[in-house]
Amino acid sequence: MKRLLITGFDPFGGELKNPSWECVNALPDVVGGFELFKLGLPTVFGEAAKTCIAKAKEIRPDVILCVGLAGGRANVTPEAIALNFRDAGIPDNEGYKANGEPVVQGGETALVSTVNAKEIATSLSERGLPCRISYSAGTFVCNDLLYSLLERFKGEKVRVGFVHVPYFPEQAKEGVPSLEKEKTVEVLEEIIKLL
Repeated sequence: MKRLLITGFDPFGGELKNPSWECVNALPDVVGGFELFKLGLPTVFGEAAKTCIAKAKEIRPDVILCVGLAGGRANVTPEAIALNFRDAGIPDNEGYKANGEPVVQGGETALVSTVNAKEIATSLSERGLPCRISYSAGTFVCNDLLYSLLERFKGEKVRVGFVHVPYFPEQAKEGVPSLEKEKTVEVLEEIIKLL
């Protein structure tokens, strides 16, 4: 059976929960031919990637799929691209507020996900699921993690992808899109089946 390292983040920005970790934790242990290894990550620049890479070294996964929160989005959004850029409107969970520096000094401007985000998003969206492609993983810790992993595993067999999930309804302020936990988990399961 193939191995999937799937990660979510701890709460940040004053939230009491993070849908990324809540949903990853709710997934079954086996999905679509993958044994799932679930890992919670700190919402901290650099530290999230370090923690994930250490775990990958230990379990040697076929695929790494990271999940993060994108409050304000209405759909589950596989990310196509990571930028070599850190910039933050809020501090990370250790109080660091990035201000326009690179993720990797001298690294490429952008790296493309080695999981086919567009194919996955198109396939699920055509089936009526709330899933759309995204071409911006932002410039906070989610993008930092994706870029770091793509850089680290460049040229290796392990494939790397990232998926953003919306707020849960109880977190969303009036007029802000959200998605129920059960539906988000369902979409994540379908994404895993297409890896």
